[in-house]
Amino acid sequence: MIKLDGSSVCSKNGEAEVDLFRKPYYVLITAARNEAANIELTIKSVISQTHLPLRWVIVSDGSTDGTDQIVKDYCRGYDWIELIRRPERSERHFAAKAEAFNLGYVYLKELPYQFIGNLDADVSFEKDFFAFLIKKFEENPRLGIGGAPFQEGGSIYDYRFSSIEHVSGACQLFRRECFEDIGGYVPLRGGGIDVVAVLTARMRGWQTRTFTDKHYVHHKKEGTAKHSVPQARFMDGQKDYALGAHPAWMIFRSFYQMTRTPIIIGGTALLAGYLSSMIKRTQRDIPKELICYRRRDQLLRLNAFFKSLCLFRRPLS
Repeated sequence: MIKLDGSSVCSKNGEAEVDLFRKPYYVLITAARNEAANIELTIKSVISQTHLPLRWVIVSDGSTDGTDQIVKDYCRGYDWIELIRRPERSERHFAAKAEAFNLGYVYLKELPYQFIGNLDADVSFEKDFFAFLIKKFEENPRLGIGGAPFQEGGSIYDYRFSSIEHVSGACQLFRRECFEDIGGYVPLRGGGIDVVAVLTARMRGWQTRTFTDKHYVHHKKEGTAKHSVPQARFMDGQKDYALGAHPAWMIFRSFYQMTRTPIIIGGTALLAGYLSSMIKRTQRDIPKELICYRRRDQLLRLNAFFKSLCLFRRPLS
């Protein structure tokens, strides 16, 4: 166990020492379900950090592969890593990630940390990754959520149809006051807990930012755990509708996605998912004020995009 009496704590293998009076402190929570193929990459990345976390709780969400054993092996060598197991379940839904995270959050709430991170179990990053992010928070007291873009399949996430104000849910670091201000993660069966967290933070006056001078590697393609890429894009469209995306935004986003692999099919599936939910008038589980805030933001970004195109094409006088 980690001591809070002022003494430093050494890992059992003697390779690292965590000074609990070195500020700022941060904690990590990982919700993992059947991640035996990737979680060791994540663990190796965390234990090699130049600025180690005060505590890292890995919540096994009913894993049935070797995930738990891998984590247990590292817990024996690093006593600031903890494993919590949730019961097995047959149903898979996105709300489970928020529920697992919130279980870890309750477990850590008495610790004296300043930052709390949501870290997926299928990512890896450089040794100074969290030191880099924490420095950004120290430079900006109004920064509530920070992160970096991810590299997937050899390419880094494209921000032309996203914004650096959005922070990907694969790795979100929160200022503790911000996380508490927004009420933490809201379980949504259709997904989008990261989007809702960022939008709520910005609506409450916090700044959010993806810092593009660093990146991490996402080893499992988003949304493809149990679905083909077209099926995943269709579900993304449904999720975009549920999270209040503006129709005009979705049209342009879909056309852009048609230029990405799989060509035509991915963007078409994205738009089809959105339109199917629109026709069905699928219930949205987020507040109307959050939907209005998101749509205003998307229209402003579209307006800025088209203005930049006009300026670029204006002939020289």
